[in-house]
Amino acid sequence: MEATDLIKKVRKIEIKTRGLSNHIFSGQYHSAFKGKGMTFSEVREYQYGDSIKNIDWNVTARFNHPFIKVFEEERELTVILIIDVSASKSFGTTVQQKRDLITEIAAVLSFSAINNNDKIGVILFSDKIEKFIPPKKGKSHILRIIHDLIEFNPQNNGTNIAEALRFFTNAIKKRSTAFIISDFIDNNFDKALQIANNKHDIIALRIFDKREFEMPNIGFVKFLDAETGKTKWIDTSNNNTRENFNNYSKNRQAKLSNTFLKYNIDNVMLSTDQDYIKPLIGLFKRRGAK
Repeated sequence: MEATDLIKKVRKIEIKTRGLSNHIFSGQYHSAFKGKGMTFSEVREYQYGDSIKNIDWNVTARFNHPFIKVFEEERELTVILIIDVSASKSFGTTVQQKRDLITEIAAVLSFSAINNNDKIGVILFSDKIEKFIPPKKGKSHILRIIHDLIEFNPQNNGTNIAEALRFFTNAIKKRSTAFIISDFIDNNFDKALQIANNKHDIIALRIFDKREFEMPNIGFVKFLDAETGKTKWIDTSNNNTRENFNNYSKNRQAKLSNTFLKYNIDNVMLSTDQDYIKPLIGLFKRRGAK
């Protein structure tokens, strides 16, 4: 992509997603992702009913009168976007490809984070860690993230969610809120998900295209697996073929939903051919009501 075209595309995404963050998502985001920790604020004189666990013994000894430590909710969060950049993100049969939807959602979340005075960082992964952008604040930082999501070309094609989660757990020491943005076409990441969610707050955003759940009847079609490079001719007019494909997709989705339920992972499905605003706000509202 030419530099001028890239700048125009970054600017277009900025205008759209920043507007959404300012006017639609800002309040929902604030209530959904509150600070989880408590940080020291000040000391004051002990009052009847205060817990003795909060007595500041150093200050008490200095003034020969009991003082307690006052804590307040830690408002600033660290938000990490764990983004799948494997080859399957180039799939899309209607309005847009999955990678385009991922870029918009990442931008919305990024602008919402800085509106809430949060830091935002990014981990791009395929079947390895492709790139790590440490968490920072500021508009220029977000524009860099958008730029990278548009322009970035991963070295590998596969998907390894467990590897991304392990890297995240090791690299980010402070408790953070992390969005895994992926189509979750992968297996065997349950243990890594459990470990990461014990330390951090994990939210799963599943990006999908409707043709991943329903095979149309359009005769013989040559299918390409973008992650393995393998091709295969399939007769989509065969009823058994379509039924087996649809059942496989439903079973995979049910297994994924059970995994999220088992580890108490908030999640939402976002389609390439539908508006993502309503389901994303619904996720925020559910979290804010907890």
